[in-house]
Amino acid sequence: MRRVFHVLLLGVLVVGVGLILAAVPGRVAAEIGSWSVDFSTPFAIVVLLVLALLTHLLLGLVRLPGRVGGLFTRRSRRKGDLATTRALVALAAADPASARKEAGRARRLLGDTPQTLLLSAEAARLAGREEDATEALSALAGHEHASFLGLRGQLRQAIAKSDWQAAGELAAKAEAAYPGAAWLREERTRLAIRNDDWVGAMRIANDGVAKAALGTAAAEAEADPTRGLDLARQAWESDASLAPAALAYARKLHASGDDRRAERVIADTWATRPHPDLAAFVLGSGGHPRDVLRSAGKLAATNPDNAESHLLLARASLKGGLIAEARREAKAAQETGLNQRRLFRLMAEIEETEGGHPEAVSAALRQAAEAEPDPVWRCSHCHAPAANWHAACPVCLTPGGLLWSSHTAGAAVPGLPGGIGGAIRRLLRSG
Repeated sequence: MRRVFHVLLLGVLVVGVGLILAAVPGRVAAEIGSWSVDFSTPFAIVVLLVLALLTHLLLGLVRLPGRVGGLFTRRSRRKGDLATTRALVALAAADPASARKEAGRARRLLGDTPQTLLLSAEAARLAGREEDATEALSALAGHEHASFLGLRGQLRQAIAKSDWQAAGELAAKAEAAYPGAAWLREERTRLAIRNDDWVGAMRIANDGVAKAALGTAAAEAEADPTRGLDLARQAWESDASLAPAALAYARKLHASGDDRRAERVIADTWATRPHPDLAAFVLGSGGHPRDVLRSAGKLAATNPDNAESHLLLARASLKGGLIAEARREAKAAQETGLNQRRLFRLMAEIEETEGGHPEAVSAALRQAAEAEPDPVWRCSHCHAPAANWHAACPVCLTPGGLLWSSHTAGAAVPGLPGGIGGAIRRLLRSG
């Protein structure tokens, strides 16, 4: 009923407009050369309306191909976006077959955009098709605005193949494409460490602890005494609490004849963070036992309440034949709360040196067997222990990662898979 009413209303409007036009007086005349036309005003208005309608229809026909093409483009875009989403989901689900299928479909529909190329590379990598991943990454590396993404993927491939020369070249290109990237700085540091380029690694690192560790290694590897002394100084100034840095600097100073400055360096570090290696440096100075005891006393005075200071004085006293003093300092170390095997081995050595106390020696050795383990160098990143200090962890190559620790750290948590798939899984898990 409503539709019939609308039709009737439209008819009334048309008839009304027609009557109004018919009532318009006057005529319209025009001359074009030898041609002349003469219309009534209502007829001229109708002709103009018809011409306007025909013009509109003609323009619509002219634009029709573009509109049809735009429709197909929008449909392809929607399908491509859907394929991109499905590829991301497949990567997150670690489904290589679906990921490659959807990534290829997105690439066909959307073309070689940075997004489709990266998806194709990650899907190929997940499926173990390194050649296809390399092809996509090479195309991505040639993109004007997204070359860093391709270079990063190529760098990851080179590292996986242990192709360190190619990795170094790719890292330099990536640095040029995106200067200052934190991830890239870490990778370039590790590459320099693998090549024993300690000076280069030191320049790249921006963390004080890492600079100190790398500078220490650079100083020890430097053949030029003057240059080695300067590197050791830089390392120690980067982190004065790092015992290996202090030792490297002190040895260089001793070699240059500046023993007083070497003693001050050791004392400054001891006051901040005492370490057995610093104590060994003083005890092994090669002087008369009285001189060694005097040096040990001066060093211990910078941090008198620390257990390491009591252990230093105990060993210096034992070396000088002062058994009672050595025993007293060992007891003082125990009273600070120290309960490690090295303390009780020292006590057994003291009793054995004095002689005539086999029961005391046995008791000390039994306590050593039951005591806490001695501190070791342990990586703060992967928690791997090391028998000796290194500028970078021998396992994960973290610069400055080895810390002197008396606690057994928990096992390292394995990292999630890398790439887009791992990133997506991390996002899903965190959500």
